[in-house]
Amino acid sequence: MCKGLAALPHTCLERAKEIKTKLGTLLQKPDSTIDFIIPYPEKPEKPPKAQKPSPEEALQWRDSLEKLLQNPYGLASFRSFLRSEFSEENAEFWVACEDYKKTKSPVKMAEKAKKIYEEFIQTEAPKEVNIDHFTKAVTIKNLVEPSPTSFDMAQKRIFALMEKDSLPRFVRSEFYHELIK
Repeated sequence: MCKGLAALPHTCLERAKEIKTKLGTLLQKPDSTIDFIIPYPEKPEKPPKAQKPSPEEALQWRDSLEKLLQNPYGLASFRSFLRSEFSEENAEFWVACEDYKKTKSPVKMAEKAKKIYEEFIQTEAPKEVNIDHFTKAVTIKNLVEPSPTSFDMAQKRIFALMEKDSLPRFVRSEFYHELIK
């Protein structure tokens, strides 16, 4: 045990163990038949066809990632661009977080939180997003009791990263120039 933990009061250590136990339960891999009862759709539902924006509307996206992500066609174009650069995990994480926030049922929220954690947050995740250690730690702590705001800090960090890095590249891309013609 490290020196820092030995100096903590006994109640703090007990609370830390309790949190670790809860987190361990949330992050366990499914191995019981209860996981087979939860219905999962065979294929993800396709969103309705988005209408192509006017060049004027698309021009606004160069200054606002938020407007780009709120527009179904803009989001699809942005994701296609990121896919072409093998860096789509940030946009996918952002979309998953938006979907997660709309979840009302605590059971479904816990399921989605686990899926988002396993797909994007945990070390060596298939689509691990690039967040700092502090943000990851806060997010993991928030997942002990999932709420609509559990991923807010991580989502804000990824949004800032996309705004600073991905959006300027997208605006210079052929994907974007086709839209503003």
